[in-house]
Amino acid sequence: MTEHTITKHIEGTGHANRKRSLVKTCSWRILASTDTVIIARVLTGSWTIGLSIASIEIVTKMILYYLHERGWSSLDWGLEDVDVDVTALADPRPVH
Repeated sequence: MTEHTITKHIEGTGHANRKRSLVKTCSWRILASTDTVIIARVLTGSWTIGLSIASIEIVTKMILYYLHERGWSSLDWGLEDVDVDVTALADPRPVH
């Protein structure tokens, strides 16, 4: 018996779910806000100003990043099709 492979895009695969987007948002924000505090400290000489700036931007940029991440997650642009085993498509068991 010959196994056939086809190239097929399976819509919705490979996209980040909301929980992943939220965790990525929080981890990125910690890293980016630490950078902001350090830059503000270097430029102003004040830890207070650095922390003040970071406390404002941490909220606004988390919201913007999350919305940006969800927007990209909803797009198929830039995702490559993969080779799919035809017999695997007929199997009702979840792959994940």
